Amino acid sequence: MQIHLLILIQTLPGRGQDQIDAFTQLAPLVRAEPGCIQYDLHPVQGDPDRFALLERWASREALDAHDRSPHMTAADTANASFRAGPAEVFELGPSLADVR
Repeated sequence: MQIHLLILIQTLPGRGQDQIDAFTQLAPLVRAEPGCIQYDLHPVQGDPDRFALLERWASREALDAHDRSPHMTAADTANASFRAGPAEVFELGPSLADVR
């Protein structure tokens, strides 16, 4: 069963570009991971320091491996220098379009 995540990120004031730069470096590594279906960062309109990250994984095992990967461990450490706090992570249920 696929895992869908919505992750809300707030950077420190004026540090949004740091988030974009970090994502630009990290995205190719994450997208190459087995089981990664989607890994996309979107800016929030009107707030240059707020972002939504959309992730889709083929399985819980793929997501767990992603969370333990060396590049994610390094990113988590680096993110603390420009983020206002921990990201808010929401695991989404199935699309209501798919529920009948």
